[in-house]
Amino acid sequence: MSFTGKYQLESQENFEPFMKALGIPDDLIQKGKDLKSISEIEEAGDNFKVTITTGSNVITNSFTIGQETELQSITGEKIKGVVYREGNKLKVSLKGIESTTELVDDNTIVNTMTAGGNVYKRTSKRM
Repeated sequence: MSFTGKYQLESQENFEPFMKALGIPDDLIQKGKDLKSISEIEEAGDNFKVTITTGSNVITNSFTIGQETELQSITGEKIKGVVYREGNKLKVSLKGIESTTELVDDNTIVNTMTAGGNVYKRTSKRM
């Protein structure tokens, strides 16, 4: 299965506690909690480009599986990391945040982020 496509956030679990644990200010948490982000993924072999648009905030990360690259985290910080692929999952560890993005079926991706015991889960559907 290919990750390539555009996906819209359908549901999320544990958003506020997770963002608080990362030190995100309350006003930004309140602004962001109801926004439906759009994730656009381009996959060409082991090369990926992921663009996440949430309101006016856009994060774009390009990477090659298994190679160190600089990635922008959800806090906006640029951190070096290596993305690994395990079947239909993309995994990366960025400064204490473990992130797994799984292509559950042809139309659904689930992103799970864990930091300090807090787990944030996002489910997005293909548009």
